[in-house]
Amino acid sequence: MGIVIALGVLIGAIMGIMGAGGGILAVPVLVAGLHWSMQQAAPVALVAVAAGAMVGALDGFKHRLVRYKAALLMAVCGVPMTHLGQQWAHALPQYVLMGSFAALMLVVARRFFQQAQQTSHTSDDVLALAFISDATGKFIWTPLTALVLGGIGLFTGLMTGLLGVGGGFLIVPLMRRFTNLALPGIVATSLFLIFLVSTGGVVNAVRSGVVLPWFETSAFMVAMVSGMLTGRHLSRRLNARQVQLGFSLLLLALSVYMMFKAWSHFNT
Repeated sequence: MGIVIALGVLIGAIMGIMGAGGGILAVPVLVAGLHWSMQQAAPVALVAVAAGAMVGALDGFKHRLVRYKAALLMAVCGVPMTHLGQQWAHALPQYVLMGSFAALMLVVARRFFQQAQQTSHTSDDVLALAFISDATGKFIWTPLTALVLGGIGLFTGLMTGLLGVGGGFLIVPLMRRFTNLALPGIVATSLFLIFLVSTGGVVNAVRSGVVLPWFETSAFMVAMVSGMLTGRHLSRRLNARQVQLGFSLLLLALSVYMMFKAWSHFNT
């Protein structure tokens, strides 16, 4: 349990620094540290991710960085999809879930590695479809804006339910690609959305009959919140390129582990 708590602090710190990564790291840590299945680890990870994201979102609200209307729209679209994702998760074999998770981690690792190599991310704005008003700093609401943000919410909710991830690793790059919101605003909005969608995922899981191990859940949650507070403080001092590179290498290592676990389940 000690190593899980220590890793929970590390995961929370990464989440605080990047506004992403909590869920995609929490699930393999619980699988490895407590020898749980994906179905056991996912709801516990969501509780911890929701708590950590709430702390980060409150800091974002304090600094007026959260675009709460956009987050609420994405949550309204995403929360119902968590139930569908959870149904799929319980229907699929363990090796399929673990293999899918490993593949997703590789995709995310590649994305963050590419970002770390870029000297500028102006190319990310080529497909921007939802725009921020220079006068107000808020989204200019059009049908296209609502469609883009709603689509991000739908996809995030499905992945949250299916794999037990908060979705920040999807929200942040998608919002960078399809909106011109500045990165601090994206991170803060991402954390608020993660809190909303993860909380919805936990509620759906409990309503479906999932019983959470409260001792392990509470310990992991406290560890992640502690790490989140540390990460938010460190985020203003660290080199973003080095953080992204380190995160991508960590994801690569964990994806190899999850592939090994998937192969082991396939052969049993």
